[in-house]
Amino acid sequence: MSEDLPSESTGDHLHRAARSALAAIPFAGGAAVELFNLALAPPIQRRRDAWLNNLAERLGKLEQDGRLVVEELRDNEEFVSTVMQASQAAVKNHQQEKIDALRNAVLNTALGQAPEDSKRELFLRWIDELSVWHLRLLTLLADPPGWFERNGKSIPQFAISSSLHQLIQAGMPELARDRGFLEVVAKDLNDRHLASSASLMTMMSAQGAVEKRTSDLGNEFLRFITEPGETA
Repeated sequence: MSEDLPSESTGDHLHRAARSALAAIPFAGGAAVELFNLALAPPIQRRRDAWLNNLAERLGKLEQDGRLVVEELRDNEEFVSTVMQASQAAVKNHQQEKIDALRNAVLNTALGQAPEDSKRELFLRWIDELSVWHLRLLTLLADPPGWFERNGKSIPQFAISSSLHQLIQAGMPELARDRGFLEVVAKDLNDRHLASSASLMTMMSAQGAVEKRTSDLGNEFLRFITEPGETA
């Protein structure tokens, strides 16, 4: 599978260029290159190896479970394209939640559970562009009661009225305390038609605050980035 990936990324080019520049420094050049290699070399290759090794392990597990035949994937153009696009995004990220989402997208594609090509490419781009808070908030809005239960939190018991902001504050206080950033995240989800979450401060009934707010597109996106066998 690693043979399908570009042998050298932009990061590798930058790494080599930096080494050349350091080597040109009079007297200290050689020592600077050695220090650079000790501290940073080869960061891109480490990430790529970790990503591909984990992907290979998960695909192997699916084969052991009788859910796919790894040998057949080499002729699956949709799968190969997904691996290429997901791999480029994975090596740029250090946040495990985004790497997991990319991996799950590849696994779902291998199992024939991906949306059609244009939508699949769009979803992969969104994983790369959106922050982990976008993904977390979208998951919460898809099933508030289930989210609180899965995360070992008590769902708030609103008396008469409430708001989405109060719900988010109870489940994700770190996100809710930065209201400006939360509004940007909610607007991004709304603008992509993934969830209706723009009116954070609007008062609503206690029941309305815990209702599902993801769209059909949002549900499809979550299924694509959720590990096969798990509930989005």
